[in-house]
Amino acid sequence: MESTEKRKSGIALVGDLPWGSHFCQFYKTKKDLLDILIPYFRAGLESNELCIWVTSDFFAAEEALKAMKKGVPGFSEYQAKKQMEIFPHTDWYLKGGKFDLQRTLDMWMQKHDEALSSGFDGMRVSGNPYWIDNKKDWDDFACYEAEINNVIGGTKLLVLCTYSLKKCGVVEIMDVIKNHEFALAMNQGVWQIVRMPANGHHHLDWD
Repeated sequence: MESTEKRKSGIALVGDLPWGSHFCQFYKTKKDLLDILIPYFRAGLESNELCIWVTSDFFAAEEALKAMKKGVPGFSEYQAKKQMEIFPHTDWYLKGGKFDLQRTLDMWMQKHDEALSSGFDGMRVSGNPYWIDNKKDWDDFACYEAEINNVIGGTKLLVLCTYSLKKCGVVEIMDVIKNHEFALAMNQGVWQIVRMPANGHHHLDWD
């Protein structure tokens, strides 16, 4: 049964989201990334969710930790409860030396089950495929993103993937938007929601 329970996304533009939501953000700068991720994780911490941030070379684990300490009141208490975990991409997506779709999905699902058995209401995560630098890895990751949509229903998961515009051409942007319910993108200095129209793929709908 699909969950109708709503969770605070923390992001004003997005509002509340049902469990099982899978959305993404395009960013150019570190500030773009933090604009969305800090309030997103802060809302999760305040809502008794396990929060996991898989970082990238663009914004490393140490920087992420510093940003959370600065942006979230009482962060040290959440840390003490092991409610926030920050991993470099090498310990997550590239664990074992290369990207493995099934292993990565299994790791998320295992964490999700651990979160529930530890008394958390659910889990919210963010991952960043900034490490991708060839077409094969991109195609594998796009398959992984599509697969998330097949397994996320019925879970207590919120998933926010972040994509660097420096690494995405038009084809990649279309891939990304197709695999997520919606995307957040900066348009003339304002965050907006972008969706793939249901009737075809020739243009994007800006909310």
